[in-house]
Amino acid sequence: MINVSLINRDRLVETFVDLVRINSPSFAEKEIGDCLAQRLGGIGFDVRFQQYDRSFNLIAIKKGNKRCSPLMLSAHMDTIEPTEGIAFAVEKDRIRSTGDTVLGADDKSALAQILEAATVLQENRISHGDIEIVFTSAEERGLHGARNLDFSGIRSGHALVLDSGGNVGNIIVGAPTHLRYTIIVTGKSAHAGIEPERGISAIRVASEIITKVPDGRIDEDTTANIGIITGGTATNVVPKEVVIHGELRSHNRKTLDTIKNMIFEAAQRIATKRHARVDISNDVEYKAFRISKGEPFLKFLKGVFIDSSIEPRLTKTGGGSDANIFHQYGIMAINISNGMQKVHSPEEFILIDDLYKGCAVVLQTVISFGKISTK
Repeated sequence: MINVSLINRDRLVETFVDLVRINSPSFAEKEIGDCLAQRLGGIGFDVRFQQYDRSFNLIAIKKGNKRCSPLMLSAHMDTIEPTEGIAFAVEKDRIRSTGDTVLGADDKSALAQILEAATVLQENRISHGDIEIVFTSAEERGLHGARNLDFSGIRSGHALVLDSGGNVGNIIVGAPTHLRYTIIVTGKSAHAGIEPERGISAIRVASEIITKVPDGRIDEDTTANIGIITGGTATNVVPKEVVIHGELRSHNRKTLDTIKNMIFEAAQRIATKRHARVDISNDVEYKAFRISKGEPFLKFLKGVFIDSSIEPRLTKTGGGSDANIFHQYGIMAINISNGMQKVHSPEEFILIDDLYKGCAVVLQTVISFGKISTK
């Protein structure tokens, strides 16, 4: 096992703090992308940007001197908002947000951990196989970067994804399918004070639909939520249109399809009864994956954690990550915790010890990867 004391803790913290200072909301990743490209180019990586319609992905490749399959290291460059005018404190044991913004440890802690691990490899001329770093954009807005990634240039069959919360040690072995849907309810407008009986209130119809829609936790594998409702134009107009945006998530595709059909059929039935119309669309943002306990890459990673004196904890998640997309393209991707906590809130923080441990896991994974059977 490599001596993890080679990791420069002060430099790791400084790198993380430097990245936190860069405002990088989804679809506005240019500044942080340029910073990362400069850092990676300076330690021997061949860096390129892969553009797509709304942003770009950063792909950095470095040839190794070990005969083994290439390994992908992945994180995302964007953060949830708000981050403008970010305020934070570096304390004895943690780095935390001190204002009304998020910290951005999701996912800048992962970026810092990967950069430091790659720097240690370069500084100490440590033997390793080929490395493919993939930093995606707009992950927080629906995995846009991963969904638009050009996989034709990716050689890795295995990926270590750093994008999960909690203390370092969590290994995600299951994530759900995520389906978004939109229901447009169309009624009939009329003057609300003069002839309301001539109108059909889309708001009333939508309200009735919503009361029939399953909500919250359906079972241990399934959740449902209506997150956005828009409609109406003025208080003196019977509203003609309402738009409902909702989502379903489930580890069980059959359950997801059953609930989806229940919602859509109820919407159609209620609209017909109220002489309104509904137009329904839906899109699967990403598909579920489940990693078996016998998967060689999982066994390998558990060994890395144990060798690093970190207890591996296998868990399922209700959220998605770029790992879901990588699985759809045949890459055995495992998402691990990089130490961020209370993400997407002004209370977000990361323990400095977890920042260090996450980097140690990345470093040890790259160095030891040749030992895994990739057949």
